[in-house]
Amino acid sequence: MKSRNKMFDILLFAVTLVLAVVFFFPIYFSLISAFKSNGEILRNAVAFPDSFYVDSFKALWTQTKFPRAMLNSLILTLTSIALMIGVIPMAAYAIERTNKRWTHLVYMYYLAGMMIPFQVYMIPLFKEMKMIGLYGSLGAPILIYISGSVGFGVLLYTSFIRGIPQEIEEAASIDGCSRYGIFWRIVFPLLGPCTASMVVLNGLGIWNDFLMPMLVLPSGEPKTMIVEIFKFVGELASQWDMVFAGTAISIVPVLIAFIALQKYFVKGVAAGATKG
Repeated sequence: MKSRNKMFDILLFAVTLVLAVVFFFPIYFSLISAFKSNGEILRNAVAFPDSFYVDSFKALWTQTKFPRAMLNSLILTLTSIALMIGVIPMAAYAIERTNKRWTHLVYMYYLAGMMIPFQVYMIPLFKEMKMIGLYGSLGAPILIYISGSVGFGVLLYTSFIRGIPQEIEEAASIDGCSRYGIFWRIVFPLLGPCTASMVVLNGLGIWNDFLMPMLVLPSGEPKTMIVEIFKFVGELASQWDMVFAGTAISIVPVLIAFIALQKYFVKGVAAGATKG
């Protein structure tokens, strides 16, 4: 029995190691290619660089629209996340604490929205953006990101709020705290792991999004970082040194955010899977 368990552990470790190598290889390839010239990448893509080539980084910052595109990515990500955190938790709190039939219908409506693929309502959505005058501005993708995250956010936050004892809120109400004060001062701080999960999951999706900025933001002007990197890939020739340099730069903020929120993110995902 012990030998069988040992063989199973060895097999599980081997599979895990292979998966780790498969997932890590694109990161390794991008990082080493970021410090190569275009010719060196084409000669031997997986080898270590002969010397640290940083001219692509300099050209990226001084000769292209990449800095402005990165600023647009930061504006889109930070603004969208801030508005999500300001709106979605309150909606989830109202749904969870107002135990009425209409709130259950609203909750099911939000969940139903998660089941509709984006491609189904993409064209009508863009036409609506044109009607309200947001098409071609940063406001359009921000509004789309927020509305698209409501379903998952409400689902995640309601499962957390359900586990918070209502006696805490009743005690605060007796002390004279308002409904908004109860939420922001007492309930919201307890939702830290859930908020961290929202920030990491949605922030990563917005930061790496290609389709939305490509379609909504005006052509001829800097869009977002990912779209700007794509411009270096040509039909006949590509500047791979610029592509990988931009990719390496784009990875850094994501790694910093994930490392800073890792503890809360793992706790939030684990708790969200067991609550509700």
